[in-house]
Amino acid sequence: MPEYPDVVAYLEALERHVVGQPIRDITIKGVSVLKSYDPPIALLVGQAPNGTRRLGKRLILTFDDELFLVIHLMVAGRLRWHAPDAKGNRNLLMAITFDTGSLHLTEAASKKRASVWLLRGEQTLADDHDRGGLDPFMLDVEQFSQRLTSQNRTLKRALTMPAIFSGIGNAYSDEILLHAGLSPVKRTRQLDDDEIARLFAAVISTLTEYTERMRAEVGDGFPDKVTAFRPDMAVHGRYGKPCPVCQSPVQRIVYASNEVNYCATCQTNGRRLADRSLSRLLKDDWPRTIEELDGND
Repeated sequence: MPEYPDVVAYLEALERHVVGQPIRDITIKGVSVLKSYDPPIALLVGQAPNGTRRLGKRLILTFDDELFLVIHLMVAGRLRWHAPDAKGNRNLLMAITFDTGSLHLTEAASKKRASVWLLRGEQTLADDHDRGGLDPFMLDVEQFSQRLTSQNRTLKRALTMPAIFSGIGNAYSDEILLHAGLSPVKRTRQLDDDEIARLFAAVISTLTEYTERMRAEVGDGFPDKVTAFRPDMAVHGRYGKPCPVCQSPVQRIVYASNEVNYCATCQTNGRRLADRSLSRLLKDDWPRTIEELDGND
């Protein structure tokens, strides 16, 4: 699922490619992708986006008269930029055509989760899509600490809950916790001040580093390698491979439909966390579905 660095890369590309460009045509191919009907999506034809916005992991194109086109890519949804009259492949869900090119929303998955809404009004946007999470870049360490410890969650869950923080998901939370040297199952209210400061620094540095990497890869173009399993990641998706910090094999916790990757040497004092023993501990503190992970339950 695209997270903060990916969403930022997409939004910056949309600023370059579509803001200020009138929409020539909108084609909906996916039967379930469009989740709203009033106002009708055809209302955007002839209008030009005047800006972009991020709301959690949602990408938003803004228009005059408080119209907002909200795009939620979920796990396998991706945005592609093509020539104006390019034909989409079988994964095409929606095409928005401009004189300068065509924006394609695709999803290469059997279960289609990517969604699009056209909404009117700031209040409607907030009511329907603001999960309440705070942007870590808008916080200082004290504010971060207050939000982090407002619920006694495991660190993995706290970082990925859209009601607590905005834009962090399964992939980058693994990287953040490695860089902070903290166990994914340690409870937020068990942290001391030094551990909270380390975690906050790791959140900012990790998201900043990968955002800059994405910018360098994309340049003036459009993102085409958005993935939750980047080859330059330290632990996420690297089960059994050596940790780049200590060379110990990366471990994992598999629970319900999600997987956590961590380094036992760097994060849990050498102790390997067993899935079975964690099941009772985690109970309701672990997302069981993609929808729950993203706050759509």
